[in-house]
This record gives sequence, structure tokens and C-alpha cells, in this order.
Amino acid sequence: MLNFGITLKLEMAPARAVALAQQAEEAGFGYGWVFDSHVLWLDPYPVLTLMATSTQRMRFGTCVTNPATRDPTVTASTLATLNLMTGGRIELGIGRGDSAQRVLNRKPTSVAALEESTLLIKALASGQEAQLDGHPLRLDWAEPYDVPAWIAGYGPKVLSLAGRIADGVILQFADPNLIRWCLGFVRAGAEAAGRDFKRIKVQAAAPVWVADDLAYARERVRWFPALVSNHVVDLINKYDPRDLPPELTSYVRKREGYDYQHHAEVGSANADFVSDEVVDRFCIVGPVEAHKRRLRDLIEAGVHQFNIYLMNGEEEACLDVYGREIIPDFVAASA
Repeated sequence: MLNFGITLKLEMAPARAVALAQQAEEAGFGYGWVFDSHVLWLDPYPVLTLMATSTQRMRFGTCVTNPATRDPTVTASTLATLNLMTGGRIELGIGRGDSAQRVLNRKPTSVAALEESTLLIKALASGQEAQLDGHPLRLDWAEPYDVPAWIAGYGPKVLSLAGRIADGVILQFADPNLIRWCLGFVRAGAEAAGRDFKRIKVQAAAPVWVADDLAYARERVRWFPALVSNHVVDLINKYDPRDLPPELTSYVRKREGYDYQHHAEVGSANADFVSDEVVDRFCIVGPVEAHKRRLRDLIEAGVHQFNIYLMNGEEEACLDVYGREIIPDFVAASA
């Protein structure tokens, strides 16, 4: 079975975000996510509130928040409040913090802080007691909804952490081979913790463009491998490059820098170093059948949810074509 989600970059009017969520639900999407980078774009939670309360079935969350710019207890309270308002349709997407931290000239948080914060948020938001600085803490008013925690990452340590404690893992590319490499660490982490790897949901997140004109399609999504390159540079600085797949690391050799003021921006000079070959692996571009083939490959690699980074300037058209020509095939197959 393959579920579908969308992620929005909140530089649009909140009313349009709501309309896109409603269109996505009608088109068969099951998840709605938003970036959390509060300096670059609108704060996610007021807009998520509007999106969630204007729909009936979709589940919503951040893709992703972090434990540095948002105190974990505040995040837990926000999620618990939204679950009260939506009947339990809110989930946690969390990582170490990229643009939200770097635009403040700060580094992403540590893996240890990510682990501690994820467990704390999940417990508190689910109405359970947790320990904070050695003292018990509970949101007595929170309903006992089980809040799934999705951890985003690329490196062996964070991926292993996802296997140990998370309900799902977020992998930001649509390359089946790289996803298999990542899931090896998730599986190892799960097995080391005595967990069933098969119970961990796998999300592949990437932009798409449906068109016969490949040259034009690539230009609409070239920004995405540039975004991923920030995480790749971090990996190269922490690990021996020989221990990382060249399909992930080699393309950043010509990278000269990154301007976060143009983060996730179509046509940005941030992406000048990104080749067509990398675009084709990290994103899904081309005619409808090319999208279906790649989605089937992702399922084979172990993906449960394909999350479209819906920030290409023609969001409504993308939802329309996926809803009419792509999602029905996978709904029928899973049925």
C-alpha cells in the first residue's frame, strides 16, 4: 500500500494553504505536512490549525520541527491541543534542525537531544507521564491519542535512532537505492532495540513535476537536491566519505555555498551546481507513466508514504494530475 502526502512551504496566504489541503483531501491524499522554519516563512501551527479543521480525514504535522527553536514541552502541548480539535489527526515530524537553526547562525541540535526531545514530546502529547530534568510531568488535560513520531535524517546515527524509537522515518529523496541504504541503518537500530522493523513507516519526500518537457520539469525542481546538499555536507564532515554512498555525496563537490534566504526556491542560484542526473534521481519528473514507475520502485524499496514537496508554483495543477491520473492506480492496487 502507498499513501500520499503533501508538504507546503508557508510563504503563501493561509487561505490558499487551506484550499490546497482541501483539494488534496478530495484528490485522495492522506497526509498534509508543513515546513517549520519560523523566520523564513509563516509559523506552521496557526496554519496547520486552519488546514486540519477545514478537512475531515487527512492527518497533519510538521515536516519537520526541531527541539532547538521550539521547546519540546511547548511542541507537545501544541500537538495535544490540535488533537483535541481534530479528533486525533496530528502527528509529529522532527529532525535536528536545518534552515530553522542555520538562518539564526546556529548549528543543528545533537542526536542525543533529538532522541530525548522526541520521546518527551511523544509521551506528553499522548497524555502520558514523562520525566523532565528528573521530575515527573504530565499534560493532565491531554487526550490519550497515540501521537506517531516521524524522525527525519540521512546519517547512520539519526537513522539508527529512528529505528530505535520512531514510528516512522522521513527520507528526503525519491531514489530507491539511497532509500535502501538508509533503511539498512533503520533496520539495524530497530533490531538492536528489539523492535519489529516492519512496523516502522517509511516516507519518501521529494518534489515532482508531470510533463513531457524534461528540461523544463527539471528546472522546476532543481532546488531540491541543493536543499539536500546541506545535509550531505554535514555527513561528509562527520563520517568518512568512503563509508557513504557516492550517489549521495559526489554531487556536492562543485557546491560553492548556500544562501538560506533562498531556501527551497525555484530558480535559485543555490542549485546551479546540481546536474540533471541528480535531479532525475532525487525527484520525480516526466510524463505520468514515469511517475508511476518510480512510485512502484519506491514501494519495492520499502516506502509506505510518498510525500510531495508541493512548492513549485503550480500546486493546484500538480494535485489535479496526481488525483486524476496517478493516485487511483495505487488505491486500486492496495485495495
